[in-house]
Amino acid sequence: MLFARKAVGLELCQEGARFVLVSGKRSQPQLDEFRVAAFAPDTVKLSYREPNVLNQGAFVATIRENYLQLLTGARKVAVSIPDAAGRVVLLDLETRFKNKDEGADIIRWKLKKNFPFNVNEMHLDYQIIQEKETGEISTLISLIARQVITQYEDLLSEAGLEPNRIDFTTFNLYRLFASRLELVENVAFVAAYGGMFSILVFSGGNLVFYRSKELPEGSRDTTRLFREINSSFLVFQEKHTGDVIDEVYCLCGPNNAEELAAVVGEATGRDPLILDAGRFMTLRSGMISDNATMHLLNAAIGAATRNL
Repeated sequence: MLFARKAVGLELCQEGARFVLVSGKRSQPQLDEFRVAAFAPDTVKLSYREPNVLNQGAFVATIRENYLQLLTGARKVAVSIPDAAGRVVLLDLETRFKNKDEGADIIRWKLKKNFPFNVNEMHLDYQIIQEKETGEISTLISLIARQVITQYEDLLSEAGLEPNRIDFTTFNLYRLFASRLELVENVAFVAAYGGMFSILVFSGGNLVFYRSKELPEGSRDTTRLFREINSSFLVFQEKHTGDVIDEVYCLCGPNNAEELAAVVGEATGRDPLILDAGRFMTLRSGMISDNATMHLLNAAIGAATRNL
């Protein structure tokens, strides 16, 4: 279509930036252009307390150059930032609240003893997942230091972009495959992506378990991965004894699919299904890309769909 709506997605990580320009529908976007750029050494260092960008000039120059190569007039960009830049919490609240601000105040009060930092100094966002029959409210909470999120926003603006939606990478990965995952009420999503692994478990269609963890360099072997994934599912089973998992889906690089499937299958007792981004999106006519590159673009594409 000549005037098809287009959206820009950007994933930021310690290694570099991944840009995509997509069109089409949220449930099956079309990839029109992409750029994968590496940052100069020591440009970005992940932290949930301190600003992440150390070399601001190099960061802005890389972002601006690669954005311009997309050849689009769309300046609004949905951004994916590493999970390690903030914190995500699932929390049940006994107290109901009248509005968004009152809910945020109650959450800050509940969390103030749980973290080694001042929750009042964090940017906090949340959504209600479920209102239980007991009267409790299940909430999904995202926390990020104001100096961290403000720096990202300011530097992206300096590069000529308008960051209008920012989320953590795990949720943007889930977003890309949501049309399939949401068909199953009791489902687990396991992602091994960019040196981290993430687990989301849904029961009755509601998110009941979340975990995301970086695997340090040199420890990303099968034994370590199995230990982390197995312990995560043990914690899930202890906290949710009545919940079952009907299906398990895995996302990983093309060279690690069999390995991850074996690890997850042993930990869950289920034969996992490997997710292939090619089944959830299309490529612009004439575009050629290998599986490894497409895997690197998953989070950026998931982010971009928010603006379609």
